[in-house]
Amino acid sequence: MKISLIVPAFNEEKLLGASLAEIKAAAAAFTRRGWRLQLIVCDNNSTDRTADIARAAGAEVVFEPVNQIARARNTGASAATGDWLVFVDADTHPSEGLFDDVAEAMASGRCLAGGATIRLDEAPLGPRLVTHLWNWISRCKKMMAGSFIFVRTAEFRETGGFSLEYYAGEELELSQRLKKIARDRQLKITILHRHPIKTSARKVKLYTPREMGGILFGFIFNHRKLTGSREAAYMWYDGRR
Repeated sequence: MKISLIVPAFNEEKLLGASLAEIKAAAAAFTRRGWRLQLIVCDNNSTDRTADIARAAGAEVVFEPVNQIARARNTGASAATGDWLVFVDADTHPSEGLFDDVAEAMASGRCLAGGATIRLDEAPLGPRLVTHLWNWISRCKKMMAGSFIFVRTAEFRETGGFSLEYYAGEELELSQRLKKIARDRQLKITILHRHPIKTSARKVKLYTPREMGGILFGFIFNHRKLTGSREAAYMWYDGRR
């Protein structure tokens, strides 16, 4: 078995080094099974030291000139040679326990794709409550959070990957297409929860409550407008770090 770990990154010099170190440490869950690893960082047109930091960590660096999360993930996946793809965001830290659970799901032969529940680092009560609500929805509806996704390579390529019509929420649309394949082939989408994945709460610090509320309102009441425009989904693209 070979696992391709894919990290999309846009101007992530502050967090990328620590994230790659934790990803590599957690990947011991794969290597002790004798599985091979490939670590890919997709530099999504960064203007800082993102690519240099990735190379120093031993990652294979690919470049995507168009600023779009879906494109960055797809470009990373296009360079992957593994049987499974594991997408991890550049501000996200998986644990070895989580990767152990991922490996078990992969080895079971019954899993097509999956994700994990989320734990925010250093977040106030409000965002933590929203995260708890998302975790409940994710587990009930088998919806994968973009910060962490694993999927069989063959089926990912069969779907065409992440839709380029989306500038945010592309993981939710992919989840729907993968769920259909899973039903047709009697496979499972698994949302792991024993070891939630830790991801940065930096947006809570970088954006005002009004800005955060506007994005949440947009997702609920005008989803297509928000996700279909880089300008509307500015929180993912304006470069605040």
